[in-house]
Amino acid sequence: MRKISIIAFLLLFMGLMAHAQRYAVIDSKYILGKIPEYKNAQTKLDQFSQMWQQEIDVKQTAVDKMHADFEAEQVMLTDNLKKKREDEIYNKEKELQDLQRQRFGFEGDLFKKRQELIKPIQDKVYNAVQKLAVEKQYDFILDKSEGITIIFADPKLDKSEEILKSMGIK
Repeated sequence: MRKISIIAFLLLFMGLMAHAQRYAVIDSKYILGKIPEYKNAQTKLDQFSQMWQQEIDVKQTAVDKMHADFEAEQVMLTDNLKKKREDEIYNKEKELQDLQRQRFGFEGDLFKKRQELIKPIQDKVYNAVQKLAVEKQYDFILDKSEGITIIFADPKLDKSEEILKSMGIK
């Protein structure tokens, strides 16, 4: 009788150990590519980007022309005029750099437009993923589109607080 109970206990224990975490894999690029709203938003974003790049290119051409003109006329200019032209060129270059940063820099116009146009669509996908995870009882959902990224993880599996406690951090 004792052997039977030990064997039953071991089988139960092994069964519990065999219960692995449930996970799923998605391809968010594929999903987004199938959403018409995303394609439209990406097209609009590309149009804004091209328009802003053209604006920068026009200013860059003007700065390049100022440089070329200055190089050609430099010999005939007085020291005061040279200094004045160099200052003008420097100011135009600074304006150009500021415009580039404003349009394409961190949290620039392109970043803000992306947040405005694309983030709501990404949020819809994320909400659908989260709903699927809860309904199908997945512990993890991984995104394979750009390397492996965890899109959803069951909060009860997060052991961050335990790690902090073991390190003596509250």
